[in-house]
Amino acid sequence: MPIRQPVVAVLGHVDHGKTTLLDRIRGTTVALREPGSMTQWIGASLIPAEVLAKICGPLLERFKFEIVIPGLLFIDTPGHETFSNLRRRGGSAADIAVLVIDVLKGVEPQTVESLEILRDRRVPFLVAANKIDVIPGWKTGSGFFLESLKLQSVEAVRLLDEDIYRIIGDLSLRGFTAERFDRVKDFRRQVAIVPTSAKTGEGIPELLAVLVGLTQAYMKELLKVTSGPGRAVVLEVKEEQGLGVTLNTILYDGRLRVNDRIVLGGRDRIIDTRVRAILVPKPLDEIRDPRDRFNSVEEVNAAAGVKVAAPDLEDALAGSPLYVVPEGESLEEYKRRIMEEIGQLRIRTDRMGVVVKADTLGSLEAIIDTLRRLKIPIRLADVGDVSRRDVVEAEAVRLKDPILGVILSFNVRVLPDAEDELADKGVPLFSSNIVFRLIEEYEAWAERERLSRAKAELDKLVRPGKIKVLQGYIFRRSKPAIVGVEVLAGRIRAGYPLISMKGRRLGNIVKIQDKGLDVEEALEGSKVAVSISEGVVGRNLDEDEILLVDVPANHADILLRRFRDILGESELETLKVLQAVKEKPG
Repeated sequence: MPIRQPVVAVLGHVDHGKTTLLDRIRGTTVALREPGSMTQWIGASLIPAEVLAKICGPLLERFKFEIVIPGLLFIDTPGHETFSNLRRRGGSAADIAVLVIDVLKGVEPQTVESLEILRDRRVPFLVAANKIDVIPGWKTGSGFFLESLKLQSVEAVRLLDEDIYRIIGDLSLRGFTAERFDRVKDFRRQVAIVPTSAKTGEGIPELLAVLVGLTQAYMKELLKVTSGPGRAVVLEVKEEQGLGVTLNTILYDGRLRVNDRIVLGGRDRIIDTRVRAILVPKPLDEIRDPRDRFNSVEEVNAAAGVKVAAPDLEDALAGSPLYVVPEGESLEEYKRRIMEEIGQLRIRTDRMGVVVKADTLGSLEAIIDTLRRLKIPIRLADVGDVSRRDVVEAEAVRLKDPILGVILSFNVRVLPDAEDELADKGVPLFSSNIVFRLIEEYEAWAERERLSRAKAELDKLVRPGKIKVLQGYIFRRSKPAIVGVEVLAGRIRAGYPLISMKGRRLGNIVKIQDKGLDVEEALEGSKVAVSISEGVVGRNLDEDEILLVDVPANHADILLRRFRDILGESELETLKVLQAVKEKPG
C-alpha cells in the first residue's frame, strides 16, 4: 500500500529562526518578505522526494538509504497557538515536529509551551539547534554539519558542545531524554538534536535525513494512504479578495473534491456547506506567499495543506475538525461527531471555577489541558471575545470564591459592555498571547491573594506563644504588672490572654514595648517589656516563670484545621503544651 507524505510541524520561540529554516530548505525568501522577517500566517509547504534526495544525496548514499515517502509536508506556524490548532480526535494532525531552538539562547518561554503541547498531543519531535553560525569562532563550511564540524577549532567545538548540553539539560528537566543526533543510540527513546544554521544551510541535510529516517522507520502504518472521504483540521479562517471567507486547512486523511459536502464547527452551530474551490500552493511554495496565486485543483489527497473556498463560512472556528460527508451517508451522524469533539472543549456549567475565553479551539484546548493538569476548576470555557455575560458568570463565582472568580482571556478582545461591567464589578481579568504565561500570571496572583486572605484571617485569631519572665526586670508589680520577658516560642500580641503553667489566668497583654517604643507584636527570640492586666508579681506572677498565650479552643481548632502548614513547629508544640495545661485536674 502506498504511503503519504508526513505532516511536519515547525514550531519554537519567536525569533529562533523557524521560517528562515524552511526558506533555506525551499530556496525561497518568504521570511524576508514579511514584516520583521517573522511568520504572520499559517504556512504549508510540500518538499517533494526528489528535492529531499537532492539536498541529502551524499548523506543518503553514504548510508545506502532510499527515500520511499513522497515528500515532507511542512507546516510553518507563527507560534505555539497556531500549532495548537493542529488538533484531531485523539491527538494531533501533525505526524512529527521540528522544535527550533536558538543554540545560544536555549529553551525560552514559548519553547516550554511548545514542549507541553507536544507532550499533551503525543507528537514525536526532533530539535533543530539553530544559528550555529553565530558561535564565536565558527567557520562556515559545506551544508553538511558533520563536514563543517571537521573545520572547527577546539574552542568552537567546545562552545557548541556546551550549548547543546545546556539544551539537553533543559529538556531533561521537562522529562525528555535528548542527545546530538550522531550520538543517539535509540531514536525511540531519545530526542535527536541536529545543529543547524538557517543562514548558511549547515545541518539542513542531516535534519531532513533524520526526519525522513524517523518517519520511514516508525510511521509506515500511520502514513498508509486511504482513498476514503477527507478528514481535515481548520488552521485559520481568512477572508481573501475575490474568494470571500476561506479556510486554511490540513487534510490529514482521505480525499477532498470540489462540490464535496463538508461539515465543520461554527461559533454557534455546525456549518454544512459544499466545496466551491480547492486551492493548493505550488511545490516549494506555500499558502502565505503573496506573489504567486494558488493552483486550483478538482481534488486533493492527504496529506496536503489546502485553502478551501465555500459559502457560509463567516463564523467557522479555527481548530475545528472538518469532515467530508459521502453521498448517501447520514449528515446527522457527521454533525454529531463535530458536536461531540467541540462539545468536549466548550464548557458551560454552574460549578465554581474560572472563566476562559480564547480565539480558537486549539488554544482553548491547550488552556483547558493546562488548567486541568494544575487542578484549577473551570466554570465556562469558550471561543470568542470577552462579553458582559462572561463577566456576570465570573462575578457569580467571585461572590463565593474570590480566587476563582476571574476571567482568563487568550488572544481575544474585551467588548465595550464587558469593559463597563468589569470596572463596575471589579472582576479580575488576565490576558496574554502565551498560554503558560497567562496561567502563570493567574497562579501568581491567586497565591498572593490566598496569602493576603490567610494573613487577614490569621490576624483575627489568637496564635500560640510562650514567654519567660526575665529575672531582675520587674518594672511594676501590679495594676497592671509590667515585666521584661523573652518570647521562647510563637508570638505575643497586645490583647492576647495569658495563662501560667499551673493553669492560672493572668488577664490580657495590655501593651508591648521594645526599646521604649510601643509595638503590636513580638516574635520568637525577642526580649520586650509587657504589661499584664491581672498580673501581680509575687502573688500569681514570679521571675523566671513560663507563661503561655491562652488560645481559645475554637481558635485552636481553626489553626490546626486550616493553617497547620503556616504554623511553625514551635507554635504547634506550644499548642500541645497549652492543651496539656488546660487538661490538668484542678
